[in-house]
Amino acid sequence: MSDIILQIDGKEVAAKPGMTVLEAAQSAGIAIPTLCHHEKLEPYGACRICTVEADAGGRTSFVAACLYPAEKGLVVRTRTEQVNRMRKVLLEQMLSHAPDSEDLLELAGEYGADPHRFEKEPSFCILCGLCVRYCAEVKQKHAVSFFDRGAKREINFIPEIAVKECWDCKECFPLCPTSALQAAYVLTESLLTPPEEPSSCGGCSSCG
Repeated sequence: MSDIILQIDGKEVAAKPGMTVLEAAQSAGIAIPTLCHHEKLEPYGACRICTVEADAGGRTSFVAACLYPAEKGLVVRTRTEQVNRMRKVLLEQMLSHAPDSEDLLELAGEYGADPHRFEKEPSFCILCGLCVRYCAEVKQKHAVSFFDRGAKREINFIPEIAVKECWDCKECFPLCPTSALQAAYVLTESLLTPPEEPSSCGGCSSCG
C-alpha cells in the first residue's frame, strides 16, 4: 500500500498505513513529548502529554498523538499556544503526585510549568501504566496491576506472583517516569502488605 501524506508542523510527512500521528512524527524527526508510550507496548493514551491539534477536513480537535491514526490530508500542529498550555497544566497536576521526577521536572522547564501550583499529594505515581502493561504484554506475567478506581486508583504488585517473578526481572523499573527506586519500594511494600483485589477491568485508559 502507498504511503499516507499528512502535514505536521508545516512539514509534509509520509506515513505507513497503520501508523499513529506520534509514529509519523517520530519518523520525520519531529519531537512530541510522551510519558506513557513505549514502542513495545500497545498505545494507551493515559498521560495525554502527547496531545496535539489535528485538523481533518477543516474540523480541528485536540487528540492524543499516540492513539490518533495518521490520515491522508491531516494537518497536525504540535506546539500551538493551546497545546502548550494543556501540557503545562498536565505537568503541574502530575508534579503534585511526583514532585521529584526528573522526567517531569525537565518537561516542566520546557513548558514553563510551576511544580508548586497544586497542593502536593505525593503518591510518586502518575498512573502511566507502563509497568502494568509491560508485565502483561511483554513478560506475560501479570505481576503488577491497577487497584481501585477514581481518586483511590493506584498501581501495586500482586504478592503471590511478584514473589516468584519480580526480583529476578525488574525490567519494569527503568520504565517508570517517576523513579526506579520508587518501583523497588512499592514492590518491597507489596510483599509485606498484600493489597486489595485488583480492579476487574485490568486498567484500561477509560477508567476514572
